[in-house]
Amino acid sequence: MTMKNWYSGGALVLLAVLFLSLTMLSANLLTGARIDLTENRLFTLSAGTVNLLRAIEEPITLDFYFSEEASSDLPQVRNFARRVEELLDEMARRSNGGLQVRRIDPRPFSEEEDKAARFGLEAVPVGRTGDNLYLGIVGTNLLDGLEVLPFISPAREAFLEYELARMVYSLSRPDRPRVGLVSGLPMDGGFDMQTGQRREPWAIYDQIGEMFEIERISRSDDALPEGIDALVLVHPRELDEALLVDIDRFVLDGGRLLVFVDPLAEADTGPDPSDPMSALTADRHSSLEPLFETWGLQFEPERFVADLGQALEVSMQQGRTTVRHPSIIGVTRARMNPDDVTTGELDSINLASAGALGLAEDSPLSMQPLLTSSSQAGLLDAERLRFLGDPSELAAEMAATGENYVLAARLSGTVSSAFADENGARQGEVNAIVVADTDLLSDRFWVQRQRFFGTVLFEPFASNGDFVINAIDNLLGNADLISVRSRGVSSRPFELVDALRREAEQRLLATEQGLEAELAETERRLNDLQQARGDADLTVLSPEQEAEIDRFMEQRLDIRRQLRQVRRDLDRDIEALGTRVKMVNIILMPVLVTLFALWLAWRRRQQMQKKRGAAL
Repeated sequence: MTMKNWYSGGALVLLAVLFLSLTMLSANLLTGARIDLTENRLFTLSAGTVNLLRAIEEPITLDFYFSEEASSDLPQVRNFARRVEELLDEMARRSNGGLQVRRIDPRPFSEEEDKAARFGLEAVPVGRTGDNLYLGIVGTNLLDGLEVLPFISPAREAFLEYELARMVYSLSRPDRPRVGLVSGLPMDGGFDMQTGQRREPWAIYDQIGEMFEIERISRSDDALPEGIDALVLVHPRELDEALLVDIDRFVLDGGRLLVFVDPLAEADTGPDPSDPMSALTADRHSSLEPLFETWGLQFEPERFVADLGQALEVSMQQGRTTVRHPSIIGVTRARMNPDDVTTGELDSINLASAGALGLAEDSPLSMQPLLTSSSQAGLLDAERLRFLGDPSELAAEMAATGENYVLAARLSGTVSSAFADENGARQGEVNAIVVADTDLLSDRFWVQRQRFFGTVLFEPFASNGDFVINAIDNLLGNADLISVRSRGVSSRPFELVDALRREAEQRLLATEQGLEAELAETERRLNDLQQARGDADLTVLSPEQEAEIDRFMEQRLDIRRQLRQVRRDLDRDIEALGTRVKMVNIILMPVLVTLFALWLAWRRRQQMQKKRGAAL
């Protein structure tokens, strides 16, 4: 063995020892160190979530229920469950021991399955045997706190971190949050002057009361109650000036605010509820001046958004055909903010005579739209709705501007007080959601009541209630919870393959349609010939007619063969495209890295040979 070979062999041994040493050191010194190279930082917790986890004072336990056996034939569900587990493990790791995670497999007829049912987890039948699939989380604290996610839908993966962070935050606060409510509308039902009895509360009022502790505040009060966690203003008309000053103070001191204003509140009964004409003649608009003016929030309290693109069909009189009403609109998912937890997973929200929100150029606030109109919208005077007979008249009067008007928005930023005192104007951070409509709270726009054996059941046909509860729930969270971002999803389809699939389908679609048209024409002519025979015996047909029938039958079979071949070609092309793209994704990068390494080694060898030649 030459000295050169000996050195080469020794170098390989030294490299192997060095590699093993570095591996052992990294296992001990770099425990928990991670680098998230995913595009949407799927495995990195938001700073707000980390702060919430580190602030846990009493231990919290999250039990993750997942049916291993029932999901054996559902690889997508299993992959998603693994993502949930990884997120839970990361949260437990960052909690400094404050969060414990337990995995529970609720097998059929087991005690674990009984617990899952008792906690209200949703059982989804899967497979031919009808086994139940559980995929939910139960959170508990040392007291009697309980939070449940009945079923974690893969469709809500983007909001999974927020849901878990909210669960941890709720379990850290054993008391129900207190929500102050100032309402210029009879949300609690009020008193019916005609029947002499109290009306039933609005469905949304009942829902808020189930989730939070409501503190009723009169518009004539001169101050807010102490200790409320959030404030909800509904149709804030004729507020006592002292109360308005205290609302300003509450907001600047970090209080969370949800406001519903309206150019024309249909539920406003006017100054005299016993007089049906009172509502027709009274002013029924509301705003929150002078706060809006100080904030630079633009809102015209006497003009509403007429939206032909989202107008709902209504029946003005029983028995007559429905017509589209431009002032009664159904905001679809396409016009909701998909990245905000308040609206991210809602389907539709119904509004009536909603106003438009905007920011002045010098406004210190930033505005994040939550609900917007379509581009087929314009502004009209709310007075036009008072004695409107035919809603189609609005379509003729309005002029679509092409603008997407903001109907509800989240506001944030530093503002000054609208009321200067002896110490001058104060400043503070605004954290508010403003909705330019109050009618969305009324039952008739989103829910139906059904009585079942003395129990009132609510059957929602729109997401208005979810929107309001989501807004309050989100505002009640501290700054860390509100800052939790929506996450990217782990499902990464081959977008290029999908695009190529669509291209191939379009390329062969014309051929397929042509063959189907030819087949339809052939079958029509064949039917015509067969009907021409009547009930006569086949021997009555002439040889030419029989030949024509045989030719059409053969032609039909041939066209069907061509159609099957076209569809097989389409499937084969799509499979080939997918295989090529997958091979490129899987093999090309390692091959390129290998070629680069070989080229680099060749270059270094060439340089070393040149150096040796120069030395000689």
